[in-house]
Amino acid sequence: MNKDQIKGVAKNIAGKVQENSGKIIGSKDQEIKGQQKQVVGKMEQTMGNARDAIEKTVKEITKP
Repeated sequence: MNKDQIKGVAKNIAGKVQENSGKIIGSKDQEIKGQQKQVVGKMEQTMGNARDAIEKTVKEITKP
């Protein structure tokens, strides 16, 4: 795992916690902020996945 994947997973989890907390206390604002954080986290994780795939491809191409 690279740093983008780790940061993405952490933000996604934090967003889920924030969204559920908002539901529990009845705060639509917190629910929305949690959902936004999840989207950002998923984007970061996807970027990390792409970076991993590119690095693996480059290694395969440049392999002697």
